[in-house]
Amino acid sequence: MKKVYIKAISYHLPEKILSNSDLETLFPDWSATKISEKVGIRERHISSEGECASDLAVNAAEKLFREYDIDRNTIDFVLFCTQSPDYVLPTTACLIQHRLGLATGVGALDYNLGCSGFPYGLALAKGLIVAGMATQVLLLTGDTYSKYIDPNDRGNRTLFGDGATASLISTEGFCTIEEFSFGTDGSGAKNLIVETGGNRGSRGTREANSLTSSDQAPVDHLFMNGSEIFSFTLSSVPLLVKDVLSKNALDLSNVDLFIFHQANKHMLNFIRQKIGIPEDKFVVYLESVGNTVSSTIPIALYETQKQGRLFGNILLAGFGVGYSWGGVVLKCVEK
Repeated sequence: MKKVYIKAISYHLPEKILSNSDLETLFPDWSATKISEKVGIRERHISSEGECASDLAVNAAEKLFREYDIDRNTIDFVLFCTQSPDYVLPTTACLIQHRLGLATGVGALDYNLGCSGFPYGLALAKGLIVAGMATQVLLLTGDTYSKYIDPNDRGNRTLFGDGATASLISTEGFCTIEEFSFGTDGSGAKNLIVETGGNRGSRGTREANSLTSSDQAPVDHLFMNGSEIFSFTLSSVPLLVKDVLSKNALDLSNVDLFIFHQANKHMLNFIRQKIGIPEDKFVVYLESVGNTVSSTIPIALYETQKQGRLFGNILLAGFGVGYSWGGVVLKCVEK
């Protein structure tokens, strides 16, 4: 089978910063120190009023082209993972193609996934290349969850930050994309949801179709049942890791680095200990960015590579909203 690689990664964050001190001012009983200790986040970047996911993704792509001297004319497919598209229609990836000045002969599509989005995107890009339908895929992730969050929701405002990433998936690069494992359980959809915005949350059908309450209309803001999400994570992620290891003929000791979706520090440490992953092999990078949903894994990959720590076998695992989960092993070409 043709080998497929990650060739380059870049990312972009909005200029506006929401710090723990800012949150403490808004919620006096929610101390900056307490936030840092519990979730491991010191600050998060928040999109401005007119700034959308496509704006962040375009900036990430332009940075990728500059940083790695990539000729945009070599891109033949664009994949954009987002749960905060510019419009219901048209497809945001089409808008991005035009704004980046890419050839009209490229393919472009959005796919709606959150915390598992990057592994899924790697699989889609790999499939396109292995099937001979593309040679260089621009994989973008971008979310502006802050636009969905109620200003009075201190829990979600503490966790989520906005951002976007751009990765070039190609026939050469710094690591090969190996075998995948995926999973889905839509019965948990109601535990992390924005009910309005689609047809089922539209004015004519709202009261009859609320998932989070049988006697209330759908709400306009992000709803998260934290305890249920935590339980789902603790049950699904160890099984995901086990299946990824099996499909790649590896065991835990053969993996040099684990990069999971950066949900929050408390959850990550709990999962790491449950699976038995040594702390020095486990990446945590969210202190200055927060939970950026589909962008957490590629941001952590970029920063880990910058530190010179990418080598050997790297296991990626994304999990969350949907419920959806996915994992893959990357094999670094050289240290």
